Amino acid sequence: MLRETPASKQRTSEALPGAPSILRYLERATDAARILRSQVSDRYLDHLVITRRYQALLGSCGTLAGTDQQRLVNDLVDLEITERIQAFEEAEAALDAQIGRWNAREWFVVADSSFYIHNPGKLANVDLHKVLGLPSGDHIRLLFPIVVVDELDGLKEAGKQRAHWRASHTLGLLDATLAGSTFGVLRRADPVWQDGEVRGEVDMEIVLDPPGHVRLPIPDDEIIDRAVAIQPLAARDAGTRLGGAGQTGFGRAGSASRAACLPRRPA
Repeated sequence: MLRETPASKQRTSEALPGAPSILRYLERATDAARILRSQVSDRYLDHLVITRRYQALLGSCGTLAGTDQQRLVNDLVDLEITERIQAFEEAEAALDAQIGRWNAREWFVVADSSFYIHNPGKLANVDLHKVLGLPSGDHIRLLFPIVVVDELDGLKEAGKQRAHWRASHTLGLLDATLAGSTFGVLRRADPVWQDGEVRGEVDMEIVLDPPGHVRLPIPDDEIIDRAVAIQPLAARDAGTRLGGAGQTGFGRAGSASRAACLPRRPA
C-alpha cells in the first residue's frame, strides 16, 4: 500500500544525509518498487517510482558517485525525490477519494461500448436489474471507464445510423446525469415501483485514468484492465457476471451485448 512505502516525506528525506545521496536514493526507490510491485500495475509503478530519471541515475551511479559532479547528482536526486513525494501524495489522495465513494453496498457494473450500441433497448429504457439478473431492490453503479467514453465518442462519427444515434444517446444521457461532475444519479430508489417491487438506485460514474496511466493497445483489454483495477478499491470479489450473453468471466462473450458485474460488498 502507498502509506507503507518509503515514499513518505519523513523516510524519503532521510535518503540524503550520510553516504552518497544517489546510493541512498536508489536503495529507497528499489525498496519501494519491491513493495509496490504486487500492489499496482507495472505502468503505474513506472509513474510512481521507476521513472526515466531513476533509470538514468541507476545507470550512472557507478561513475558519478563521489566525483566532481556530485553537486549535480545531489540536485538531480533532490528533484526526483521532490517529484516522487508529490506523485505519491496525489496518488494517495485519489485513492482515498475513490475508496470513500466506493464504500457502499451496491453492484458495480462495467459495460463496453457494444452493450450501449447493440442492446435491444437504449440506455434510458434499460432495466439493468433484469439485464443482470439482480434483486430489484439492490443499488447499481454503472461505471464508464474513460476508454468506453472515447469509444462512444468515436462511434458518434460512424457511418452506421444505429451506432451514431445510440452513441449520441448514451453520451447525452451520461452528460445530463453527471451535470459536469464525474458521478450522478440516473434513477433514484423507488420504494413502490410500477410492478409492485422495490427498485434500487442506479448511479453513473466516469472512471478516469490514474496519473501516468498508459492504455493497452486493444480497447477490450483496457476495459478489463480498468475493471480489475476497481475490484480491490471497492473491496469486491474478483468474480464477474455477464448480463445478456449468459456467460461468466471477463473476455469476449458470444454476444455483442454484455456487461460485467462485480459482486457487491458483503453486509
